[in-house]
Parts: sequence; C-alpha cells; structure tokens
Amino acid sequence: MITDGDATTLTGPLDFGELLAGIAEVTSGTGTFAIARPYTIAFLTPEAEHTPALRAGHEGPLPATADRWLWQLASRSNPADFPLAPETAAAELGGAVRISADWSALVLRQGAAFLGHRADAGDGDFYAFGALHSRTVYLDALLLGSLQRDHIDELTDELSDVFDTTQLARRVATLERNIAVFRSTYWRQHLTAHGPANELLLAFQQQHRLPDRFGEILAEAADYSRLVQTQESQQISGALGILTILGLPLGTALGILQVIGDESLSHLLVALGLSVAATATALATPYGRLVLSSLRRGSRL
Repeated sequence: MITDGDATTLTGPLDFGELLAGIAEVTSGTGTFAIARPYTIAFLTPEAEHTPALRAGHEGPLPATADRWLWQLASRSNPADFPLAPETAAAELGGAVRISADWSALVLRQGAAFLGHRADAGDGDFYAFGALHSRTVYLDALLLGSLQRDHIDELTDELSDVFDTTQLARRVATLERNIAVFRSTYWRQHLTAHGPANELLLAFQQQHRLPDRFGEILAEAADYSRLVQTQESQQISGALGILTILGLPLGTALGILQVIGDESLSHLLVALGLSVAATATALATPYGRLVLSSLRRGSRL
C-alpha cells in the first residue's frame, strides 16, 4: 500500500493512479505509520549518449553531474522544482554510496536512487545483477530503516502521552517494555556482515536522525523511570513514617503497662486514648504533615 499524501499534485505519467495501475493500490492514511508522501526507489542505467552519468573508463573520474542525476532521481525533482543550494550541495551529495565503479546509490528522506556509470549493454549485462540486488537486499535495508522510523515515531507519541493518565508507574513500565521490544527486534545498525546494504541502512538512519531520536527516547524514558522510583520511595518512606507514628505511642503505653504488671481494663483504655492523642499530635507536626503528603503523592502513581 502507498499513502496518497500529496499525490494530487502529480499529474501526467507521474500521477500515482496511472503510474501504479495494476501494481499497487493508492490509499490514504492518518495513523502513526502514515507518511506524507510515498517513498520511491529509482534504478537507472544510462545509454552511451548519457555522458553526464558516465565514468571515463573503469578507473576514470566520475563527473560531478552524475551525483546531480542521483539527487534528481532520489528526490523526484529537477533544478526547476527544487534547486539544490550551492552552499549545501557538497554535504547533500557527499552521502552517495559508491557500490562499485559501475554504479552508485543515494538515500534521501523521501526517496533513494541507483545510477549506473557505464553504458548499459542490454540483456546479460551486469546491470541485471544490480537491479536484482536493488530489489532484494538493498530494498530490505531501506524497508528495515522505514520500520525503525515508524516505530520510533510511535515511541515518541507514547512519550508525549506519559502524563495523560494517573497511572504513571504503569504507563512508564509499558513504555520501557515497548522500548526493549523495539531494541531487540528492530533496532539494527547492520543488515549484513558486510556490503553496501549496511551503508544504505546507515544513510537512511542519518537522513531521519534515527540514532539521535532513539537516544533522546532512551534518555527521556530513563528520566521518567527515575521519577517513578523517587515517588515510590517517597510512598514507602511515608508508609514507614505512619507506622512509626501510630506504633510508637501505642507500643510505649502497652510496654509500660506490661512492665508494671497492670492488667486493669480501664488503665488499658486510658493508655489507648493517650496513644491516639499522641498520634494525632504527631501527625499535626511538620514531620507528620510531610509523611501524609508523601502518601498522597504516592497514591497518584
């Protein structure tokens, strides 16, 4: 499925309804995983007359126009639609992945492109092998990056909703579990033991700032976890304080009666009354109010 996003702005042969007829269904989406525009992957092999993309022999230099072509293919634009600023062009084009002398790749936020640097010889040419790779292992790298981006978006939404409930401890525990599941299932920096697929995955992650965003998620989740632990410690301390305030006067009174061997019921009742009065007095002190306040804060976790 491909979300329609701004598909209505494209007409002619690039209209998604015409371009993808019989291949994919264009649908709309508004959820977390709905992207604003479809992610496209282009694969172009030049002919002999396409000199701006061709390398001068196997060891010859690559013309600067080749990376411009890569940019236009990956961004689905031309200089009239989106002129690349000369001040940032070197940085933008510097992320091109040189798969071999024969072809290169470039990964951008909304698309990726593969471009050959020698003339396509037709059937049986190396480019058939390159096209297979671009549709399999290299596509897998970009799809994995897309999954990582989508789940990081979802975790970011969860972080934003942490304080939208009174059950903070439960929400933080769920958030930490989701982070652990994402890290063990999806968060991979390498797709294979070696090869350009890893470079494509890293390029996708850098385009979407995934390492930085995930680091921020971990730091923010750790802050929330410390907040919950602090509140739980305050609640435990408050409960212990209440037990101390309630138990100390009563235990002292009963201990005195036991030492003197007094078994009078009236004396026991007097001791209980004095214990209640002493407890009420203790709770009225600044320490007692602090204990009660700690319990009230803990009850809102």
